[in-house]
Amino acid sequence: MDRPNTPLLDRVHVPADLRNYSNDQLKQLADELRAETISTVSVTGGHLGSSLGVVELTVAIHAVFDTPHDRLIWDVGHQCYPHKILTGRRDRIRTLRQPGGLSGFTKRSESEYDPFGAAHSSTSISAGLGMAVASALQETPRNVIAVIGDGSMSAGMAYEAMNNAGAEKANLIVILNDNDMSIAPPVGAMSAYLSRTISSRPFLSVREFVGKLAKNFPGPIERATKRVDEYARGLLTGGTLFEEMGFYYVGPIDGHNMDHLLPVLRNLRDTEHKGPFLIHAVTQKGKGYAPAESSGDKYHGVQKFDVVTGEQQKAPPGPPGYQKVFAQALIAEAEQDERIVAVNAAMPSGTSLDMFAKRFPERCFDVGIAEQHAVTFAAGMATEGLKPFCAIYSTFLQRGYDQVVHDVALQGLPVRFAMDRAGLVGADGATHAGSFDIAYLSCLPGFTLMAASCEVELAHMIATMAGIDDGPSAVRYPRGEGFALQPVPARGTRLEIGKGRILREGTKVALLSYGARLQECLKAADELALMGLSTTVADARFAKPLDTQLVERLAREHEVLITIEEGSMNGFGGLVMHHLAHAGLLDRGLKFRPMTLPDIYIDHDSPKKQYDIARLNAPQVVETVLAALGKEALAARA
Repeated sequence: MDRPNTPLLDRVHVPADLRNYSNDQLKQLADELRAETISTVSVTGGHLGSSLGVVELTVAIHAVFDTPHDRLIWDVGHQCYPHKILTGRRDRIRTLRQPGGLSGFTKRSESEYDPFGAAHSSTSISAGLGMAVASALQETPRNVIAVIGDGSMSAGMAYEAMNNAGAEKANLIVILNDNDMSIAPPVGAMSAYLSRTISSRPFLSVREFVGKLAKNFPGPIERATKRVDEYARGLLTGGTLFEEMGFYYVGPIDGHNMDHLLPVLRNLRDTEHKGPFLIHAVTQKGKGYAPAESSGDKYHGVQKFDVVTGEQQKAPPGPPGYQKVFAQALIAEAEQDERIVAVNAAMPSGTSLDMFAKRFPERCFDVGIAEQHAVTFAAGMATEGLKPFCAIYSTFLQRGYDQVVHDVALQGLPVRFAMDRAGLVGADGATHAGSFDIAYLSCLPGFTLMAASCEVELAHMIATMAGIDDGPSAVRYPRGEGFALQPVPARGTRLEIGKGRILREGTKVALLSYGARLQECLKAADELALMGLSTTVADARFAKPLDTQLVERLAREHEVLITIEEGSMNGFGGLVMHHLAHAGLLDRGLKFRPMTLPDIYIDHDSPKKQYDIARLNAPQVVETVLAALGKEALAARA
């Protein structure tokens, strides 16, 4: 499609190029930047709504501050597309989220304008505080600006950082990008005037003078004077909470109005006031693109789309997605057991728990971006006899690991974890890959761990978890569609705990799969059969308790045993090897090879290409078998 007409944007190669623009030119530049962002995402797909919501903020920050010397940190980083266009990456912007192209998030190795990589939420204030303190210790004056959304402010880490920043009196500017109007009173001329006034040098100087004067009063009077000042400003602006944490609150202001943004940012850039500031900017997600503004999700994450109509390209109908199967299976169990409840951390549609919420609104809980709280909240419900299913992406459950250990596992509480996005995830790259949960959960005593090899198995595993009442359990399953090998049952059947299954019997080679690589193992077995290598294919189903009888049988009856999993080293293969070693089955010439994700982070690409890189597709399974058998097998294949 044709690219938009962008005469001012065409002259911007780095942010310094726009610092001589007038306010009116910056407004036009923002319009051009919005059009370029829409055009780009229509070709690449990605996070559109959040990026459109920060266009004016992006222009204003880069116009006022001396980036990259001044540090600009985007929380999560999914709203950074306009930022990338302005910071020397416009010529590559249509490679966004494409193989070998730009990341969909901020990434330190990609640009000096990305001082901190992010894709998980609520890290920006902590990182910004670290940079501000480092700059002070190294006597390198600079501004540090952290832009954080109101959704990210639901995570406790943001408040831990703010509390620390207030105590440190750090030179830090936090911009609260409030795109949900969740805590914002009406924004208009009076609010803009107040924001300009209270961020101005004269006002700050007077306030500092009054503060110093108050210190000469007796203690009670000094405290009362401080309270009057803070609460008076809180009544005007709504910023009492932030003031109590040591931040100087400015706002709310219209985050799309350059006449409001620019004076405030310039005031804070030039102030001599010591201490952290919080600017409350109210924005609209999807701003400036009608289809996004009218959409329920504001085009948060989109496929490629038609710019004129907003219609997204739809993939042809295929097998049911794992997420949908999970929700349907859980609904089926909940219809039979009123004790079943569901918890998610700000991902109701991503986990498909929005389906559960429609059926059981009183039994579904979205706790916000607060995985630590989600885990312990579920643990609390478990103590009272409820059956909580905690649906959290594998990569996000990492954030609640201490709670999994201390609040769930150590107490043996029957919290059930549904770990979505297990394995590699395509365009979202390494930050969202579910690479480590097998390793980080399998080391915990008392856990029952399962991995679904297909969507039907997932339904059975949800039913199985509903019946586990004597300790914690977890199931992992990948992103996307299943295999449609057979119809998904209306309700799953409970599996025997700790028992795997054999799908194909052979005599020479054994392939033991844990999770969704099972189909690749069957393909590999077909190819090995053509070479005269009789191959057994087994689905472990459980990592804990491990089916030791199955493992020992495979080890005794085959020359080669290969384990395959969509997880890091020291996971399922490690458990199998540990058992084989203690059983003495590695002492008798067995050729054992664990196949895992490699010890690297795999960048965004198509899932198939990612698994080629990881060497976990059928051809690499065949190569591993032949290498284990030695030169003769390799020669026979040639």
